[in-house]
Amino acid sequence: MATFWLRVSAPFAAFRWMQAGVWRATSPVIPPSAAWGLVLNLASIDSRLTSEGATTLVRPDAPAFEIAVAALAEPERGSLYQQLHSYPVGNSSQALAEGTHGAKYHVVPVRRELLTGFDAAIGVRTHDGALLERVRRGLKGELGEPRYGLPFAGDNSFLFDRIELLEQAPEARWYSRTTKARRGTCRLTIGIDRADASRTTTGVFAPVETKTSDVPAEAWTWVPKEG
Repeated sequence: MATFWLRVSAPFAAFRWMQAGVWRATSPVIPPSAAWGLVLNLASIDSRLTSEGATTLVRPDAPAFEIAVAALAEPERGSLYQQLHSYPVGNSSQALAEGTHGAKYHVVPVRRELLTGFDAAIGVRTHDGALLERVRRGLKGELGEPRYGLPFAGDNSFLFDRIELLEQAPEARWYSRTTKARRGTCRLTIGIDRADASRTTTGVFAPVETKTSDVPAEAWTWVPKEG
C-alpha cells in the first residue's frame, strides 16, 4: 500500500458532530471522516452522489482508504455566541411573532466551541497508487479539474493557512482506538451517512501520551468503510 503524510494548520478550526442544544462542541482533532474528505478535495475526487434530493449524499463507490490523525500541537479551546434560527413546526412559539414585527422570531443564542492554533497531521494508506500524485498536483494547482469548494477546517468560515505533504511521519500525538479510559479519550466520526444519521459510524480514540513518529497500528482506520 502507498503511504503519505500531510500537515494541516489553521488559525481557527471546528469539527462538530451531529448535536443539538445551546452548546455545540468540537472534536479536539480533525476526525477521520473530515480528513478523508479533505484528501479527496485536494485530489479533485468528488465524493458526492448525483441526486435530486435536498440532502447531499455520499457516493457508495467513493474511494476508501486508511486514515490516521494526530495533533502536532495542542490547540486552545474557545467559544463564540451565534444566533440560531430554527423553523417552527405547526404553531410552535407563534405567540412570539407579533413582538418581532415581521423579523425572525424563532431565534435562540447558542455557543459554539472552536479550536485556535490548530496544527495537525494526517496519514493516508491506500491501494490507489495514483492518489498521492493527484494530491501533490492538486496542492500545486496543476490538476486542472473542478473540485467541490475550498478546503476548510471543519467549519466553512475557517480556512487552512497551511497544507503540505511531508516526507515522513512527523512526531505527533497520534489518536489510536482504545477500549479503556485514557487521558484525552474522545469519539471521532469515521463514516458519515447523510441519509440516515443513525448509521454514521464513530470510534473511541485517545492520543498517545508523548509525541512519536512511530504511528500505532490502532491509529489506522478505514474511511468511510473498509475497502
